Amino acid sequence: MSDANQPPYWIGFDLGGTKMLAKVYDASFRELGQERKRTKEHGGTEAGQERIVKTIRKAVENAGIDRKQLGGIGVGFPGPVDMESGKLLEAVNLGWEDMPLRETLEKEFGCPAFIANDVDVGVYGEYRFGAAKSARCAVGVFPGTGIGGGCVYKGKILRGKYCSVMEIGHIQVNSHGKLCGCGRYGCLETEASRLAIAAEVAKAAYRGEAPHVRQAIGSDLNEIRSAVLAQAIKQGDTVVEQIIRRAAEKIGMAVGNLVTIMCPDIIVLGGGLVEALPELFLEPVTTVARNTCMPPLANMFKVVVAKLGDDASVMGAAAWAEDRLKKRKTERQEANSST
Repeated sequence: MSDANQPPYWIGFDLGGTKMLAKVYDASFRELGQERKRTKEHGGTEAGQERIVKTIRKAVENAGIDRKQLGGIGVGFPGPVDMESGKLLEAVNLGWEDMPLRETLEKEFGCPAFIANDVDVGVYGEYRFGAAKSARCAVGVFPGTGIGGGCVYKGKILRGKYCSVMEIGHIQVNSHGKLCGCGRYGCLETEASRLAIAAEVAKAAYRGEAPHVRQAIGSDLNEIRSAVLAQAIKQGDTVVEQIIRRAAEKIGMAVGNLVTIMCPDIIVLGGGLVEALPELFLEPVTTVARNTCMPPLANMFKVVVAKLGDDASVMGAAAWAEDRLKKRKTERQEANSST
């Protein structure tokens, strides 16, 4: 644990489908050091856990601090987590299951660790430092390799008894749709994730309908990234714009249904794809959401683009760890004062 006279340092860790990122922050959430590695999808649960530990260890080394100065570690994970036990339950796009990450991190680094869904902590980061600052109810939708969702209500991450909620990527939007990594058909991820968009663009490039994509990278699915899509649209590949717009409309439909259920005041769109093409997502998502939700709620929310970029989840995870430790301290003080 950190010295009582020294403000603690906080670690945020964000696990994505293609990369993992660890950052070290001081007590004012100024970045001191970081480390980034590829996720390496096919290494298995044990290898994945060891890679997470090594990435955090290197970030601490790069920050030039002693691990004894750490106050806590926050982790954002792309999938359902058991927030009580600190287990990663399943990452359908990575093939990982039942990873006891909190136990491993606390043993390795000697400080408390807190595990949450990556979009949960991303929305929390936007609530604390970015586009959703001070919102009463903020919902986040982050399309990436999959599509993550999260919600912060009155400053706290909305959660179930054991695990995170808001798995918006697995809302069924097409009953006759494609097979999803979760084992069901027609989930939002199969229609509107970056991977789904890239697959449709690859087909268009192969058919000769997206000449600028084909000239740049052919139809290689692995090379169709956000920057490639943005550049192709700028050069005149209208079919790419149409594919992304259709995906955004599917997201808007899911958002509209969430508005009917929860009536959030802010919906945050985040992730690299949205960051590269903000207006192409913002208008269709807003329009379709307003047309989908219960009519009296149509003007009660605002759709915004995340401000923190890659830092949303990693910074939010670190801030969430700080918040949890403060809560523990308050609860202990209240318990002592009542005895």
